[in-house]
Amino acid sequence: MIESAVSPSPDRGLPGRDLPDRLLAVRAAEGDEDSFAVLVQRHGRSLLALARCMLGNPQDAEEAVQDAFVSAWRRLPEYRHSAEFRTWVYRITVNRCLTMRRRRPPPLSLDTVVEPAAEDAWSQPARSAEHDAAAAALSHALAELEAGQRVCWILREVQGLPYKEIAHVTRTSEQTVRGRLFRARRSLQEAMGPWR
Repeated sequence: MIESAVSPSPDRGLPGRDLPDRLLAVRAAEGDEDSFAVLVQRHGRSLLALARCMLGNPQDAEEAVQDAFVSAWRRLPEYRHSAEFRTWVYRITVNRCLTMRRRRPPPLSLDTVVEPAAEDAWSQPARSAEHDAAAAALSHALAELEAGQRVCWILREVQGLPYKEIAHVTRTSEQTVRGRLFRARRSLQEAMGPWR
């Protein structure tokens, strides 16, 4: 399971934890499983969060990330280091998530997004119901976005990736990323107007 693979394990002293991704990727391409395990630990959580936002289902997200890491392991000899390892594995994960969405489009749920601890005001039933309805409306609005816009929005707003890295992940230009984000934000703003 990817959750156990990315959780820090005190008894699992993997060598190379302080090495840069580039060197770990070279070692992993030569068959060093420990180096690849370090890469999985280093990037697994953020990829799982990305997949959860894209797929809305924790089980599908875990499957997508596992498939992405298996694909990355197999394709490591092809990795040419023109992009950072993180960008390369993000691209693999995004592509896997898009393929899964095309095959079985589940509704996108914001239940997988970590929320701040509830304050006393939100513990009231009416406020809680309003919050749930707003979250459902945002989830629906995200699901209605064109796939490219949704991916760019998630990578920027949820994952916090810079425009340049999003362009690498989506294989587009920074200008295209900015345009998609502009359209996504405008659509979400319109959809969420009643909830302001």
